[in-house]
Formats: sequence, structure tokens, C-alpha cells
Amino acid sequence: MGELSLAALISAVGVVVAGVAFFVGRQSGRAIELSAQQRAKATAEETAARVVDEARREAETIRKGAVVAGKEELLLLRETHEQELRGRRADVEREEKRVTERETQIDRARESLEAREQELQRRGKELGQRELASTAREQDLERLIGDERRRLEQLAGLSADQAKAELVRRLEEEALADAASRLREIRESAKRNADREARKIVALAVQRVAAETTAETTVSAVSLPNDEMKGRIIGREGRNIRAFELATGVDVIIDDTPDTVVVSCFDPVRRETARLALEKLVTDGRIHPGRIEEVVAKARKEVDAAIIETGEQAAYDVGVTGLHPELIKLVGRMRWRTSYGQNILAHSKEVAWLAGMMAAELGLDVALAKRGALLHDIGKVLTHEHEGTHVQLGVEVATKYGENPLVVNCIAAHHDDVPHESEVSVLVQAADGISGSRPGARREAFETYVKRLEGLEKIASSYRGVERVFAIQAGREVRVVVTPEQVDDARMTAMSEEIARRIESELQYPGQIKVVVIRESRAVDFAR
Repeated sequence: MGELSLAALISAVGVVVAGVAFFVGRQSGRAIELSAQQRAKATAEETAARVVDEARREAETIRKGAVVAGKEELLLLRETHEQELRGRRADVEREEKRVTERETQIDRARESLEAREQELQRRGKELGQRELASTAREQDLERLIGDERRRLEQLAGLSADQAKAELVRRLEEEALADAASRLREIRESAKRNADREARKIVALAVQRVAAETTAETTVSAVSLPNDEMKGRIIGREGRNIRAFELATGVDVIIDDTPDTVVVSCFDPVRRETARLALEKLVTDGRIHPGRIEEVVAKARKEVDAAIIETGEQAAYDVGVTGLHPELIKLVGRMRWRTSYGQNILAHSKEVAWLAGMMAAELGLDVALAKRGALLHDIGKVLTHEHEGTHVQLGVEVATKYGENPLVVNCIAAHHDDVPHESEVSVLVQAADGISGSRPGARREAFETYVKRLEGLEKIASSYRGVERVFAIQAGREVRVVVTPEQVDDARMTAMSEEIARRIESELQYPGQIKVVVIRESRAVDFAR
């Protein structure tokens, strides 16, 4: 900056000098005439010389200032550079120190590894020596064992293989005895726990179900306003009653019972149709063959509609959805079907509720259990029209309308005709037994009851060693008293199982029958 100012000043001075010279040149011609101009020229030259000197001094001052400023800037740069050098030197020193420490650690680790290697070599040598010593000791022990074995064989008169076989045989006998004892304990414990849990689940399910028990027969009574209506029902020469029986397929019984006519038929749906039609005819009062056919047709349509409505209501009550329309009709027909006096629809709904509750307690599929329970006796509504047992018919119709195979198995296995394929099937069977064995749920003829008791006593009495047989609790329990000298404890257990299996295969009965075999031992002596 100083050098530029000095040059500008010198240029300005030059311009001034040049101007002055130009002015002096122009005035030189007039110097002769004008002396004043000469003096002015001299004055101008002096002034120019003074200005040049001042400019030179100022330029020198500026140059010296620039030199001083440059020196100061150079000193500042030098100090900054020295600080950077000192910082880098400190970093290098720290890095050298870190490297030195790492080298020291590596040296120590190397020394430690060398010491460990030497220790391992020493231990390897010791182990080699010990192995040699142990090998020699094993050889000595084998020799001593061989000598001892030969001495024992000489003393016992048995070879090593024979003694080993005898030891294995004894160990097997002890193991079998221990295993049998342990197995018996496990079975008894499992039975106790299973019985307790089963009783709890069944009790909870039964406690939550309060189903009504209804008993229906194969006849239906129709009330009449008076006895004169009986004659109108019979008609001239019996044409009305014949037309009615022909249209409905039932038997109309008119006896001395006042104001009552009995409709008899083994088909409950036809009997219901006839009852409804007869009530309509009695209410209307017009009874003749043409009117009978018309009323019977209307009654049949009403019964069909009632069947569908009943089936849908039953499925809704137990929470079963998605049934085929034909299965809905069969469920509705259960309303007019009985088994041992128990209404099949009420029984199936009760079984569905029980199976659902037990499935919920056990964490199983509740919907599947209810579905299998509702349909387990569906074949009973077809036994009047088709050949076969109700189990076979139920399996056929359920398979035909696309039911789940597990539901079909619930139908097929609820009387143990086929093996159970799921836990749900077992629950359906248990719920069926609970519903059928409740007091008052079912009834049967006196002759059938007596024959069952006689059959129970006959089966139990056919075994050797049986002293007395008692059928108690309305035939639901059989107590068999055996002779202690002829039947031991093991035979007693087998006998109870054999009697139970024969009862299952030879007799027909609702619910279950308990078989109890009693063996009593007495020690008798006399004090004289």
C-alpha cells in the first residue's frame, strides 16, 4: 500500500513538473520582454524542487512504514507457524507415547504367552508320565481282576457269562417288580385324579342344566264337546272314521271314555297331524270325507311348518349354526319322537348343553361339541321309515348333508359302535349318559325292568366261585359276593371286568351299570 502511494505521488509530481516545464517553455519566448515572468519561472522552479523534495521525503516515510508493517506481519506469521509446530510436536509425542505403551503391553503379553506355553509343555510332560503310569496300573488291575475272576469262578462253580446272566435275570426280576409297583401307583393316582376332575366337571355341567322331563306315549287324546260328536266322527256306516284313518294313517279309538277320542300311531308326526286335524274338524263341526281330506292336508302343512320352526328354534337355543335345511327338518321331527319315554328333542338339547359346558371346562371346541350332541340321536326319527339302527341312519344322513367328520364320529361312537376319534366324541357320549341316567328322565315297562335284573343276576352267577349276586339301585349296580378260597385278589379284578364286558354285549340298558365284586376273608378260632 505504501509503495503504491509513493508511485502515485511521484507521478503527480512529474505531471506538475511537466506542466511547469511546459509553462516555462511557452513563456521562454517572452522572457526577454517580461522579466517578471522570469522571476515567476524561477519561483516556479523553486516551488517544483521543494514539492519534489517533499514528495521524496513522504515517499521515504511511506516506504519505511511499509517495511515496518511487513516485518510485523512476518513476525505474526512466524509466531502462528511456531504454535502449529508446537501443537504437532505435542501430538507426535503423545502418539509416540501411546505406541510405546502398546509395544510394552505386547511385550508383556508375549512374555505371558511364552510363560504359559512353557507351563503347558511342562504339564504335557507330566500328563504323559501320568498316562504311562495309569496304563501300567490298568494293566496291573486287569491282571488282578482276571486272577480274581478265575478264583471266583473256581469257588462258585460258574463261568463269568453264567454269573452275568444270573445277575441280569435277577436285575430284570427286580426291575419288573419295581415297574409293576410303580405302574400300579401311577394308575391308582391317575384314577383318583381323573375321577375327581371328571366328577367336578360333570357336577358343574349338571348343576347348570335344569331341563324338563316329559313322557309321551304312542297315543294322543282329543277332547270332545259332548258324546254326540263321537257319532259324527264315525259317520254313517263308519265312512267318516274310515276316511279319516285312510287320510292320516292312524287308528282312531272310540270307547266308553266320556268326551274323549284316542288317536293311536307309532309314527309321531302322523299322530300329531291326525290330532291337529281332528281338533279342527271337531271345532268346525262339518265332518264328511271331502272336508276330512281338506282339513288333513292343511294340518299336514301346519305340522311341516312347525317341524321347520321347531328345528330352527332348537338350533338357536343350543347355539348351533349352519345346519343343512334337511337336518333342520329332522331336528324338528325329534319333538314328536321319544325314547324310553324321554322326548328326543329335549334330550338332544340337554346333551348339547352338557357337552358344551364340559368342553368349555376342558378348553375344547364348544361349537363342535354342541353340534355333535344335537345330532347324535338324529337317526331315531328315521327308524320308522328306513331299516337299520339309529346310529347307522344318523351317520348316513349326516355324511349325506356334508357334516364335519368329527361330528359324524360323535354320532357313530356315542354307543361305542366305532372307536372315538376326538375328545369331543367322548364328551358327547358322557353327556348322553348323564341325560339318560338322571332320575325320572326315562321310563320303561315293568317286564323289561324285570328281565334286565334277571339278566344281570344270570350273567354274574355264571362264573365259578360266585356265592351270591345282588342287583341294587334299580339295576344300576350289581354286587357279586365270591368265595375267598376259590377267587383270589387278582382273579377278583379280572372277574369284575369280564362281567362288565358281558353286560355291555348281552344286555340293553340306559346309562351305566356298576359292577362290584366283594371278597371277604375271615379267620375264626375258639377259646375253650
